[in-house]
Amino acid sequence: MCASFHVRDYRDADAAGWLRCRLLSFFPTDYYDDVVTRRPSYDVPALRRVAIAGTEVVGLLDATISPPRSTIEVLAVHPDHQRRGVAGALLSGVVDDLRPDGVRELDAWTREDTAANAWYRRSGFTERFSYLHVYKDSSDGGEGFTCPEGLTGPFTAFCQAPRELETSVRARFHRVYVCRQYVRAL
Repeated sequence: MCASFHVRDYRDADAAGWLRCRLLSFFPTDYYDDVVTRRPSYDVPALRRVAIAGTEVVGLLDATISPPRSTIEVLAVHPDHQRRGVAGALLSGVVDDLRPDGVRELDAWTREDTAANAWYRRSGFTERFSYLHVYKDSSDGGEGFTCPEGLTGPFTAFCQAPRELETSVRARFHRVYVCRQYVRAL
């Protein structure tokens, strides 16, 4: 494990390391099942950065650009390299590069992970909005859910709900997360 790292633009050759870093960083969080098998592409311009230690991708940040706003689409740090300034270095470089593009506000969305929420607050973000991510699986029952004719189920579903329904939603479904939008003025 290398203690030093540098930040640079993502390269196509980073694809496997990018996926590995994202997967390993998401496993211990509320996004543990947000698995992708290839790096997403974006319909708008984006900054795509990686932190490299030796030859390993140890951090990544993708931010889409739609002036006057930019959105952090993904920010991840390999578990073996967390709490070493990797996320801060990725963010700092992206912020510096967004300002000349006319971006005045950077936002990000995250769930209930304590460390992630604390990091956004320490990094100058404030919470603007929140709502619920609700997952239904076979253990939650099917009342109120239907499938098109000829199909069975539904066995799983992803839904969204306003915070006002949190008590009743948590009583019915066992997997419910508060999703927060954080914003930072640039």
